[in-house]
Amino acid sequence: MRAVKSSVNDTLELARRLREIPSERAPKTLLPSVLRRVGLAHEYWRLESPIGPVFVARSPEGISLVLRARSATEFERKFRLRRGRPAVAAPTAPPASLRALVRGGKRGKRPVPALDLTGVTEFERAVLLKALEIPPGEVRPYSWIAKEIGQPGAVRAAGSALAKNPIPLVVPCHRVVRSDGHLGNYSLGGVRRKRTLLQAEGADPRILETLADSGVRYLGNEAGRYYCYPTCGGLRTLVRSNQVRFGSDREAVDAGYRPCEQCRPMAA
Repeated sequence: MRAVKSSVNDTLELARRLREIPSERAPKTLLPSVLRRVGLAHEYWRLESPIGPVFVARSPEGISLVLRARSATEFERKFRLRRGRPAVAAPTAPPASLRALVRGGKRGKRPVPALDLTGVTEFERAVLLKALEIPPGEVRPYSWIAKEIGQPGAVRAAGSALAKNPIPLVVPCHRVVRSDGHLGNYSLGGVRRKRTLLQAEGADPRILETLADSGVRYLGNEAGRYYCYPTCGGLRTLVRSNQVRFGSDREAVDAGYRPCEQCRPMAA
């Protein structure tokens, strides 16, 4: 009995001494260094855009997150919350193609870098990839996205998927508007920044809102007998030359107009 009591006391004493040993924590740089060495690190850059500076992260698979943040520290904190791992400042300059893509403007279609859409559902992926097809300076309604991916009844779900877009500017969800033609909200800072981005691309938000307020959904080309979304091929040109205005696709079809093959206003 005395031996058992002595063994218990020895165990308790050992436990006490172990607790008194100073704990050592790995340096904060260790995990990012290991992830970078094994090719799993997410690196980021601070880039200029029409709505101010944004932080763009890239994994080995592709662009993984685009956020506005007041500082690199804030971005790193937000990144860890969303992705469950650290992001580290890239040691090299961003690719020129990525800078041009984020900077935006009225230039033609730009090549899209590889994307890391880890964590999105298959439906959300389909929505985001379809939004990539909308050219700069043009807009499409949420209903167009839903029809194009083969789920015409999922308009609200398509809007939700775009609201959660992890890589805005790269996937241009600012080019998707409400089905009534009004601009709607924007995940990277609200409708004001959505207007700024569209204006930088040449799609005048004032004209878009005026057409929406007037109930105009499509513009018809009388000579070619086809009808388009108002921004197809350039907003100002269409408004000037396509004087026939329609409030619905049914109205256009009944008037003898066919859907434009480029913007596909009646995509199935």
